[in-house]
Amino acid sequence: MKKREPISHIMTKSVVTVNQNDDLTQVVEKLKANSIRHLPVVNGKKVVGIISRTDINRLTFGALFDGQEGSDEAVLQMLTIPQVMTSKPKTVSSDVIIRDLAEIFSKEEFHALPVVDNGELKGIVTTTDVIRYFLEQYD
Repeated sequence: MKKREPISHIMTKSVVTVNQNDDLTQVVEKLKANSIRHLPVVNGKKVVGIISRTDINRLTFGALFDGQEGSDEAVLQMLTIPQVMTSKPKTVSSDVIIRDLAEIFSKEEFHALPVVDNGELKGIVTTTDVIRYFLEQYD
């Protein structure tokens, strides 16, 4: 097993993001269109938050109540991304060792971290990326 491998080897480099001024319907569209669960929220190149599929699911009612599909849209129109996102998320740099990242994920309650170098978003890394990496070590 490679012991000092940096997360730059497993992170997603072409990150789908939303701007803090976008609306929540754009978040839903991007999550669905890209089959992803987390979106960094940016202001220019700076990460100001992160929003997840779980954050959106907490707001919507369609899955819970029959005939309430329109209420989901109304809720998404009433709220803004800054009201729903996790502000000032923990970030990691691309040179963090994968083992150290795994330790962070095992102790914290989040499943994705923006990768930021010199104040600029460079990627995103998830628990799934780490699991895939460790599984490859067994091949």
